[in-house]
Amino acid sequence: MKIAIGSDHAGYELKEAVKKKLGADGVEVKDFGTHSSDSVDYPDFGHPVADDVTSGMADLGIVICGSGNGINMTVNKHRNIRAALCWNTELAELARQHNNANILSLPARFISEKEGLDIVKAFLGAEFEGGRHERRVNKISEGC
Repeated sequence: MKIAIGSDHAGYELKEAVKKKLGADGVEVKDFGTHSSDSVDYPDFGHPVADDVTSGMADLGIVICGSGNGINMTVNKHRNIRAALCWNTELAELARQHNNANILSLPARFISEKEGLDIVKAFLGAEFEGGRHERRVNKISEGC
């Protein structure tokens, strides 16, 4: 599995923890930055993650900022991206199972490192259920 990951300064420490855990689990991770806690603009790191996912270079993406909102809005501007802002494991599982989310957005200032790692595990471990959900997911991009 290949994961694209990116964060702003507020998400930097959590991004590093996620990268370390995924690497230890044998997951290939492409890090689009940021590479420090110096103040930066989250769109600069969200757009490359979304591009990697839409191009098929990555199977899924993870983006992180302080609230999770700004970077989530950024990646959701990309066609065929279905990013979900999740702050617990149940939301992460449902995002994959019911919405076929392909990018996980995390709110670094509102979850602990352990919670973040658990959310990532839940997101990556869940699979899209299809069925009645597929019809709904197919309607998300209508009009784009």
